[in-house]
Amino acid sequence: MHLAYSAINTINNSQPLPAGSNQHQYDNELMLRYQAYQTACNKYSSEIAAIQKYIPGWLPKFR
Repeated sequence: MHLAYSAINTINNSQPLPAGSNQHQYDNELMLRYQAYQTACNKYSSEIAAIQKYIPGWLPKFR
């Protein structure tokens, strides 16, 4: 799960957009990252369920 999470955690959202980049491009990348997060959660749903037995309500963070 760490590998899947690390692959989608490429942008630090607390920093402003770099000069010259546009909001549309940033939104597209954010949407792709969110879709990758959902895909990873679906793929590892049994592992997530096993963790939730010990930590109810736990979900991997999306940044």
